[in-house]
Amino acid sequence: MTADPLVLIAEVDRATARLLATAHTLDDDAVRASCPLPGWTRGHVLTHVARNADSLINLLTWARTGVETPQYPSDEAREAGIQAGAPRPAAEQVADLAAASERFAKAVDDIPAEAWATMVRWRGGRAQPAARIVWTRLTEVEIHHVDLDAGYTPADWPDAFSHRLLHDLANGRTEPAIRLEATDLGHTAAIGADSPTVSGPGHALAAWLIGRSAGDGLTVTPDGPLPPVPTWR
Repeated sequence: MTADPLVLIAEVDRATARLLATAHTLDDDAVRASCPLPGWTRGHVLTHVARNADSLINLLTWARTGVETPQYPSDEAREAGIQAGAPRPAAEQVADLAAASERFAKAVDDIPAEAWATMVRWRGGRAQPAARIVWTRLTEVEIHHVDLDAGYTPADWPDAFSHRLLHDLANGRTEPAIRLEATDLGHTAAIGADSPTVSGPGHALAAWLIGRSAGDGLTVTPDGPLPPVPTWR
């Protein structure tokens, strides 16, 4: 699956439009309500997605200028920004998310082709080419859209996103030691082992691997329980 940022930006635009459409349906009470992420409300989710856009603009600035620009000033500043923005009313949340998304799109447009190869460092210390920034944004938008718990589910993810996410998860992990089989996508992958095999729809496999599903609709061969997986946030 391609990770070409110039291809993926159109997918980011479509995913963002879907997220904003859902956000527009939320009133103030809905934004203040809890979501499936422990300790977070929908306001936390919306604020996080907006501030994530700004953080990735920092990495794009790094790639464009060559001047090291941290994704966030610190973990404490990241958390403070989310907490400060979470209680805002729905209209303010939507306006902020839309504006941050537009800033991100413009920053992508401003990147010269050669800058995509620049190595930048994510919050956790991982260094990767700037070309990965657009894919990172797409995962943030699609997965946190599900976290709003407002009608958008992993089954609504485009097949191309589910396929790419499964490939990314399998390549970036060493556990649980399993073989994945996406029955609807014709995709198989191994995470450290060829057995047991966990099979089911691609979106269901991906949702389970990132802790967004208990594994409903998945089967294990030979028979046994699904292994535990970490939560992606």
